[in-house]
Amino acid sequence: MAAPSRSAANAPRSAARAEIEDKCRELQARLTAHPFLRRCADGSVTEAELHSFLIQQSKYSSYFTRYLCALISRLEDGDAVLKLAQNLCEELGFGDSQELPHSQMYARMLSDFGLQPQRHATAPETQALIDTMFDLCGRPAGAAGLGALCLGAEAVVPDFYSHVIAGFRSRNYPDAALRFFAIHVDCDDGHATTMFEVIEQVMERSPDARAEVFGAADVAITARLRMLDAIERAAP
Repeated sequence: MAAPSRSAANAPRSAARAEIEDKCRELQARLTAHPFLRRCADGSVTEAELHSFLIQQSKYSSYFTRYLCALISRLEDGDAVLKLAQNLCEELGFGDSQELPHSQMYARMLSDFGLQPQRHATAPETQALIDTMFDLCGRPAGAAGLGALCLGAEAVVPDFYSHVIAGFRSRNYPDAALRFFAIHVDCDDGHATTMFEVIEQVMERSPDARAEVFGAADVAITARLRMLDAIERAAP
């Protein structure tokens, strides 16, 4: 789960923050229990499955900054907008690390693997995940978008991608080829922590927000699991 900052770790957790972190653990467990990720972890995943994952994930993640922009446009608190704008800057390559934009890093990885996503159709389940994220991130007030993009995406990415890295290592891919995933294991912890703070504030201001945040997170994870189901079915 995304690690809290040092100051947050030393401070008592609010009831809202405890609920958010408990929900995050529940979603991580649901995701990493998927057979594809279990086989990544135990080394029995096939190269065809990994390549299929890379292609479908590229189609989903190519819209990531637009999901984030849709969410930002719905937030009502200016401070929350600024916090998420910092996440957006890092995704676009304008953060302190001076890394390439993440979309370019992913495209370079695909090229290194000899994969051309444009030659492959977007699976219906992948398109459903894309549509789900746009729907949730575009809902008024931002609670649904925060649930989908934080608890349903950023907060689960470190565990998710750690399993994917293990799968590629089991097929003898060097760590240098997996830099995109390694960076997200590190940086998405920080992104999720930022969103945790915003969700906490939203939930403390509105008792109704909890159900919307957690419900959207469940919907987003379910859509992602269906994408992984399709990847397993499609791989030869």
